[in-house]
Amino acid sequence: MAVPGSELALVLHLPEGGERVACVVACHGLRASKDSEKYLLLASELPAAGFALARFDFRGCGESSGREEDTTVGTRVEDARAVLAALHGHPRLGGRFGLLGSSMGGFVALCLAAERGDGRPVVTWNAPANFSDLADRPTVEGEGLGVPFFEEQAAGRYGEAPHGVAGHLVIQAEADDVVPLEHGVLLHERAAAPCDIVIVAGADHRLSDTVHRREAVARSLEWFKRYLE
Repeated sequence: MAVPGSELALVLHLPEGGERVACVVACHGLRASKDSEKYLLLASELPAAGFALARFDFRGCGESSGREEDTTVGTRVEDARAVLAALHGHPRLGGRFGLLGSSMGGFVALCLAAERGDGRPVVTWNAPANFSDLADRPTVEGEGLGVPFFEEQAAGRYGEAPHGVAGHLVIQAEADDVVPLEHGVLLHERAAAPCDIVIVAGADHRLSDTVHRREAVARSLEWFKRYLE
């Protein structure tokens, strides 16, 4: 599918049967793709539970064209918005869309949820509450950032996650050395009801331990069953 200056790679996973179902759109983080183990696990577990899952590569990532260094939070929001628009009208989708995002993808999902304002559920995994507190942290997470991102931040755009987003489940790794625990706590404090926070004991930023990853998926699925079906 096309967005300005790029073609996005999108994969839609559907449950068995012919009924119309709700869909979760998954947004990956920096230096990642739709094909990471987290999203492949979601692609297995959500359709088995009766949900569709749409996983896609932001421009400049994975199988999408472009350069990640040329992208910003704003371009990622634009990409996610375009994915939602492309999925509307699909014969197997009933028009109910939830959002899920990891790290910067979680920040993007929150921005899009605030923009939609429909209260449909959004789940974030280790998402930053802002970028200013992370500016001096020497982590691999920042390797995909280029001049346009820093210009966007300097102009005061997308520097802080939106307040008052309803239906927000915050999943935060306890031992995250990229996006510290206090970011998840702050996101929860800013959310509007219904909201909740899950702290995954001992987990790192990438949820690299299979047990931690499965916990995040299971708790996300519970949230979608509660608020998206």
